[in-house]
Amino acid sequence: MQGKYKALWLNHDNFLEVIDQTKLPFSYETKVLKTTEEIVSAIKDMTVRGAGVIGSVAAFGIYTACMEIESDYEQLKQKAKLIRESRPTAVNLMWAVDKMMELLKSSNNLIEDSKKYAIDLNDEEAKESQNIARYGCDIIEDILKQKNKTRINILTHCNAGWLAVIDEGTALAPIYEAKKRGIDVHVWVDETRPRNQGASLTAWELTQSGINHTIIADNTGGHLMQHDMVDMVITGADRVSANGDVANKIGTYLKALAAYDNNIPFYVAIPVSTFDFEIKDGVKEIPIELRSEDEVKYMRGVDSDGIVREVLITPKDSPAINYGFDVTPARLITGLITDKGVCKADLETIEKKFRG
Repeated sequence: MQGKYKALWLNHDNFLEVIDQTKLPFSYETKVLKTTEEIVSAIKDMTVRGAGVIGSVAAFGIYTACMEIESDYEQLKQKAKLIRESRPTAVNLMWAVDKMMELLKSSNNLIEDSKKYAIDLNDEEAKESQNIARYGCDIIEDILKQKNKTRINILTHCNAGWLAVIDEGTALAPIYEAKKRGIDVHVWVDETRPRNQGASLTAWELTQSGINHTIIADNTGGHLMQHDMVDMVITGADRVSANGDVANKIGTYLKALAAYDNNIPFYVAIPVSTFDFEIKDGVKEIPIELRSEDEVKYMRGVDSDGIVREVLITPKDSPAINYGFDVTPARLITGLITDKGVCKADLETIEKKFRG
């Protein structure tokens, strides 16, 4: 690892380089981010996305800011504030900025120390992803034994692979581990409107790894569950409250309801940094990002000539609203797969396991 990860890395000039996720799956392009403003823009316009990767970029964003201001910690605070406020829902962003700033308080060499701390933080995140993979895959093996099956069908929503959390992801990490263990795994991939992160990013990732998958419309999951075509659901999360409520990409709540109604296990995979212990009621307290209505009204794709185009799919004058996330109540969640192990989604268990 040491500054080199699948979705982002320090290049030969020691600037942060990232995969431009807005270009996938039609082209693979990278961006070099040399200033705080470019870091902030990359987070805001979703060049980078996924709670973990946003936090990773934010940590290296502090390093980038240190290169701009050199040794003025007070000035660094202003740049850190810009990074911290770039998106409202993913708590990993705030956690990474706050962690970096705390570590740098007594630094005598902001540039060198911030680089080291950012690398250390991301190396640790990558190890946590590996732990999530192992714990989650153990659950997959248990479900196969319980059902006396040789193949497992897993439904996921949005993208929570290595494009979202370095370096194996969260929700996809157990799936990658399952492939390594020789398990026959098939993934139902929700398209995840309106930005289609499932259809464009998760499907792209799984294709790179040779994992069997099928893209489905977002409204198909309930039907599949009714007909015993889904063995478990795994999603990631952008923020988890102290009582186990989960904020994730819009549409996750509906999948949890369908899974609950059909007695299908619904798991959420997260690093511990995704917890927000200050929030006790996720539905009421977690801020939900409201994004541009154009994401609902326009779709991007490749035409018959191989040209990437954006097209209007609604009446031009019809208004649209675009909530980026919803909150799944803890009562609908079978368990939280964390880097510290699997736990129930309830206040007492979470407090005991992670704050005891």
